[in-house]
Amino acid sequence: MSITINEKSKAITDLLNGTYEALGSVIPINYQISKPQLLGKNLELQFGVLIGVTGDVKGSLILTGDPGVFSSIGEAMFGMPLEGEMLTSFSGELGNMLAGRISTIILENGIQTDITAPTILQGNTTLSGYEKAIHMTAEFDHIGGMDIYLLLN
Repeated sequence: MSITINEKSKAITDLLNGTYEALGSVIPINYQISKPQLLGKNLELQFGVLIGVTGDVKGSLILTGDPGVFSSIGEAMFGMPLEGEMLTSFSGELGNMLAGRISTIILENGIQTDITAPTILQGNTTLSGYEKAIHMTAEFDHIGGMDIYLLLN
C-alpha cells in the first residue's frame, strides 16, 4: 500500500521530532541543534555509525563527527574517556540507543519501525543511493558538533 504525500510529510516530521527528543533523553549534555536541511549531494565522512531503519519509514540514521566528540560523550555518560576498540564499540551503542529511542517515540504516533545492528564507518566513506537526506548538527556544550543524517528511501 502506498502512503500519501501528507502521510510521508507527517512521518518525516515525527521522525525529526523523535530525533530531537531522543538526543535530550540519551545524551546528558546540553546541546543546540540546527534546523533540518536537505542534503543535495553524496554524504562523505571520516568517522561515524550507521543504523538501518525498516518498517513504515525506510532508510538509515547516520551519526558522524570527530572521534573526540564521541569520546567526550562517552566520558559524560560513563565517567571515563573512550578510545580504540572501546570508542568504536561505544559509538555503535550510542547509535543503537538513539535509534531505539527514536523508534519508541515515533511508535506513539503510529509509525512502526525496526532498527538494524550498527555499522561503524571509518576512513574516507561516501554514501549515496538514497532518495532524500536530511541533515542536522547537534552542538554539544564544551565538546563540539555531531552531524546527524536521516537518509530516507
